[in-house]
Amino acid sequence: MNSTTPVGNASAPEQALLPESSAHPAAGNAALCDAASAAAGRAISPALYNLDLAPTKREGRRWTGYSIFTLWANDVHSLGNYAFAVGLFSLGLGGWQILVALGIGAALLFALLNFSGFMGHKTGVPFPVMSRISFGIRGAQLASLVRGAVAVAWFGIQTFLASVVFRVMLVAMFPGLKELDGNSILGLSTLGWLTFVALWIIQLVIVSFGMEMIRKYEAFAGPVILVTMVLLAAWVFFEAHGSIQWTGIKGLEGAEMWRTIFAGGALWVSIYGTFVLNFCDFTRSSASKQSIVRGNFWGIPINMLVFGAIVVILAGGQYKINGTVIESPSQIIESIPNTFLLVLACLAVLILTIAVNLMANFVAPVYALTNLFPKHLDFRKAAWVSGTIGLVILPWNLYNNPLVIVYFLGGLGALLGPLFGVVMADYWLLRRGKVDVPALYTEDPDGAYFYKKGVNPKAITAMVPAAAVAILIAFVPALEAVAPFAWFFGAGVAAIAYYLVSDREQRHADVSGEPIAVASTH
Repeated sequence: MNSTTPVGNASAPEQALLPESSAHPAAGNAALCDAASAAAGRAISPALYNLDLAPTKREGRRWTGYSIFTLWANDVHSLGNYAFAVGLFSLGLGGWQILVALGIGAALLFALLNFSGFMGHKTGVPFPVMSRISFGIRGAQLASLVRGAVAVAWFGIQTFLASVVFRVMLVAMFPGLKELDGNSILGLSTLGWLTFVALWIIQLVIVSFGMEMIRKYEAFAGPVILVTMVLLAAWVFFEAHGSIQWTGIKGLEGAEMWRTIFAGGALWVSIYGTFVLNFCDFTRSSASKQSIVRGNFWGIPINMLVFGAIVVILAGGQYKINGTVIESPSQIIESIPNTFLLVLACLAVLILTIAVNLMANFVAPVYALTNLFPKHLDFRKAAWVSGTIGLVILPWNLYNNPLVIVYFLGGLGALLGPLFGVVMADYWLLRRGKVDVPALYTEDPDGAYFYKKGVNPKAITAMVPAAAVAILIAFVPALEAVAPFAWFFGAGVAAIAYYLVSDREQRHADVSGEPIAVASTH
């Protein structure tokens, strides 16, 4: 950890002027910025600073190693991830090959997430503010909005997928509701609308209470999901009489086998490309760097190997039972003959999907919107705006349109690698972790992150060709063999290009954001 240098020698009385989110919920943003300016000894702009975008105080941070572990306990075991991993079985990988592929991805993710997490712990700022370091105080809108756009679309889609499970559960409990599931209103049945809106409201209520409530929900959901998936795997193993399909069903060997294994590992990293970018949204409230490492260790390599073992049992066991390859654990859940157990399994899946949505698809757009309109939106208001967008886009129609999923969301996703490459190269290679945190909130033309009219042209220069490379690799049929590695090409090209075009001799100040920090419970 680099040493920090306080700015302005803010006295205790000056720092006391800075209101806490819990003590002064009605404090105007202008007054808040005046207090922050007095504490920092420089002008803090209301267009860049509010209670949600401000750095978090080191004292009182509550995200422990367990908190971070439960993030991964929920997200790793999402239905989407199971569908992906089971897809590796369909591609011809056997049990040990799937575990190797997931192990490769887990090792890479463990390293990347630690580097990303350390940035949040040191600065205490969310991703939109973090991206101001490399893209500039205005250019950062590009990074946060791309990340937020991907997330808000998937928030709606994941809520829709959860509503499908909710419908299955309700019909199993009350068969008469089947009559409400046969019509279509804007592409969704009456029962579909009721279940979707119910889940939509539940998630918005949880998010309305801020990051602390999200932490508590993730801590509750994590063990529930792990126990449920282990029991589901045990049930399949029992039904298969203790036998699973351990070898690949297509007999892959040699170079083709290893290419598929490494492609699986690379795609596993790509799936988490969004999370690697904005992991600082969570670690800004982490108690220590050690808590990040511990949480990531148990949540990534260890948890992912448990996940891999469950996948192998579910896919290989079901194949032994009836010779079919499942697409998702939800298919196994729907086949449970006991209504009571079916309902319990559906409840667990609903708890899981909400947990995944909160962490992966809600926090990012909320911070992006808060960063876009800091004078008008706080965390709660931005959550309702984000959720409303996720509703009005009618996400079930997006999900049912392969062109939207592949080209729109896939195209936006291809930009995440270059964004990551620029941010990480700037922070770790050029600045060596040195950040002037108060300067992230000033519009002073002489500020360290004002660059040219608030935008760093070198970051854009590095990102554009890297994004072009990533998109070409991802979508050109002739490059299909290397398409799984598009995220790595995009991140690598962007990092190298940014490093080459930047001034590597420039000295960077390392200034603490503690004088303008707020409590991490907001």
